[in-house]
Amino acid sequence: MFIQTEQTPNPDAVKFLPGRDVSPGGPHDFTSVEEAARSPLAAALFEIDGVVGVFLGEDFIAVTRGGPLGWEQLRAPVLSAIMDHYLSGRPAVLGEGESLPEGPVYEGEAGQIVEEIRQLLDTRIRPAVAQDGGDVLFDHFDMETGVLTLKMRGACAGCPSSTATLKAGIETMMKTYVPEISSVEAA
Repeated sequence: MFIQTEQTPNPDAVKFLPGRDVSPGGPHDFTSVEEAARSPLAAALFEIDGVVGVFLGEDFIAVTRGGPLGWEQLRAPVLSAIMDHYLSGRPAVLGEGESLPEGPVYEGEAGQIVEEIRQLLDTRIRPAVAQDGGDVLFDHFDMETGVLTLKMRGACAGCPSSTATLKAGIETMMKTYVPEISSVEAA
């Protein structure tokens, strides 16, 4: 089995591409050992000293490191854990697909705006962000102020360039297509 790796804009995260489906039912973000209990793959990765985050995309795994160990020391154990997982035949995540939080219910004009926002996120923004090993989710839209709040996940969470991505990329696109948006903020 050959697993490719790609650097991400986040120096603490690396994207691993096993050449197989990872999480076709939807992305999963694990930021603790406790959360990883429902994922044999994430649990195995959290056993490696220095792993502080695991994001399972449709066809990739983004692993975030923390602490003194660099990728020179972590890359081989992470590759080994991923290979062992796929050789075991176990699923990446146990049970049903992750249901993303619904958040508040928006009706009327706000409901139409939020639907436009969600469509832009799903068709244009999330696929682009996934190329860097991350994900972005709708969190909240304040109709009075025009502030859209988004949640960054995977390699994008804590990335030094995520603010630039949020402001220069996502905010610009959102304001172009949804004029009611005045600014985009991170949750």
